[in-house]
Amino acid sequence: MRLRSLLFVPGDRPERMAKALGLGADALILDLEDAVAPAAKATARAAVRAFIDANAGAQANGGPALFVRVNPLDGDLVADDVAAITGAAMAGLVLPKAEGRASVAALRAMLPGDYAVLPIASETPRAVFTLGDYDAAGLAGLTWGAEDLPAAIGAATSREADGGYTDPYRVVRALTLFGAHAAGVPAIETVYPDFRDLDGLARYAARGRRDGFTGMMAIHPAQVAVINDAFSPSEAELAHARAVVALFDAHPGAGALQLDGRMVDAPHLKAARRLLAAAGE
Repeated sequence: MRLRSLLFVPGDRPERMAKALGLGADALILDLEDAVAPAAKATARAAVRAFIDANAGAQANGGPALFVRVNPLDGDLVADDVAAITGAAMAGLVLPKAEGRASVAALRAMLPGDYAVLPIASETPRAVFTLGDYDAAGLAGLTWGAEDLPAAIGAATSREADGGYTDPYRVVRALTLFGAHAAGVPAIETVYPDFRDLDGLARYAARGRRDGFTGMMAIHPAQVAVINDAFSPSEAELAHARAVVALFDAHPGAGALQLDGRMVDAPHLKAARRLLAAAGE
């Protein structure tokens, strides 16, 4: 499953879900949590289930993977969420306020079937200390958020005046990145809130890919194409990766070789193979 762009869609807006199918996102996150007011939860559950049932074929034939963001495990809403989607042909669930592998196991135990879980793994103080606890079992990836955690600890904001993260949240971002790679699953960058600032989004997404994230969540349809572009290798990158692999294939057993005036060794070969695999080569 390729997860460059994951677009949130409110679960109580079926017309938006229908439009989202054709936007080019790799995945849709049909939201039953923050985007839905308490009074609309039941309506949203029914709409999400109907949408998944109506579009299972599209998902299986190259359309976006369908995820459902349920409500947190420590509340009284998640049981009704799970009951509404049991048996649905979805790719998996997004779990807010996750706190380590036990949270993943608890959610999977509630829902029959082999569904993958994408935890939002940094939204409580305790969650920060479990970012290295995840393993690949039942995991679709690992992502983080920069909004709930500062609210949970009484911080004024997670961002500097220039939009960059303050030191505590830079640490959380890094731990999520390494936690995902330690578990061997996709590392998904958090959202860029200013959906009108596409140039800023492009810079943010490029930094995410540079640092090792493999995809990013989106909150607005206009962000999808920018994110897809940022997390797709360029032709120049692909050509270089192919050249690295071909060079080592031509010199089996070599430790370090020269390519275009620069030395390449095992880490370069590993990175080249990873990039080609992500591109489907």
